Amino acid sequence: MDTKTGTGTRGAAAAHDGVGEDSSLGLRPLTARSVVLSTLLGHHPPRLPARALVRVGELFGIAEGTVRVALSRMVAAGDLQQRDGAYGLTARLLDRQRRQDESRVPRTVPWSGDWEIALVSGAEPRTAAERTALRQAMAALRLGELREGSWLRPANLDRPRPAVAAEQCTWLTGAPDGDPRALAARLWDLAGWSARARALLTALDRAAGPAGRFTVSAAILRHLLTDPLLPEALLPDDWPGPQLRARYGEFEAELGELLRRHAEG
Repeated sequence: MDTKTGTGTRGAAAAHDGVGEDSSLGLRPLTARSVVLSTLLGHHPPRLPARALVRVGELFGIAEGTVRVALSRMVAAGDLQQRDGAYGLTARLLDRQRRQDESRVPRTVPWSGDWEIALVSGAEPRTAAERTALRQAMAALRLGELREGSWLRPANLDRPRPAVAAEQCTWLTGAPDGDPRALAARLWDLAGWSARARALLTALDRAAGPAGRFTVSAAILRHLLTDPLLPEALLPDDWPGPQLRARYGEFEAELGELLRRHAEG
């Protein structure tokens, strides 16, 4: 057993089932921790008994003891909470699940051409922790950074602003004088995002077996979290975002049934 990665020999082999060693995609091998997290993040409500998570691990060749050790470590690290023999996500990961769900089914509003603009306000210098918290909040809100302290995006998303964003920034609404498509291309690497999305679609097509598809699907979810969710008028032709969401939805339904049979059987 590889105690460093948390998988047995079969699990390590299964993690790359049909995926191959494509370093350009940076696909992460399945570990007991990643299987538990991915299963709970994709489950509503995100709480399952230990025996169910053990069965899911067995699906990927991960030994029961390895899963149980991972569960104990995740509780100690504050990733999971345990009650009555069941494990659920803590508040931090519940927020990640919410953002993950929104990335798959974004809440948009008709775009009038306006942009959200956030300018860091206040004369007092900010601590490193405050700057980091704001940067994380802006990424979750899918704003692009034009320059230090200036963030913006098209006003086409319906989502609340976290307290840190309201406290540290002054918020405005406006429209650029120049070409909004050029501004969007400056704020986000749309060509790079599109290329990776297409590579992930190809990897999902080539993945054979649940472990390989599970690995690629986890990478797809991480990639969807970085989709700027721009209005169609600002996107390049043949933007693969909708296709990536649709293909992941098909995979989720397929794998969800497989996981339910192993988790509830």
